[in-house]
Amino acid sequence: MAKKLNRIKVALVEKGISQTDLAEKIGKSFSTVNAYCANRQQPSLEVLAQIADCLSVSMKDLIVDGTG
Repeated sequence: MAKKLNRIKVALVEKGISQTDLAEKIGKSFSTVNAYCANRQQPSLEVLAQIADCLSVSMKDLIVDGTG
């Protein structure tokens, strides 16, 4: 089974935005955003859309295909 992964942490570094700033912008706790960045937890599609909007990237840019 393919592992679900995201590129949120990479995108934050590329944009120079902290996890704390992102958490404030999307109305989530730092610990939740940190779990997303560490791939311990995956955001819902709605939250992923908010993150993509905050980072000015597409949702597709935040998703990693874990099959290959």
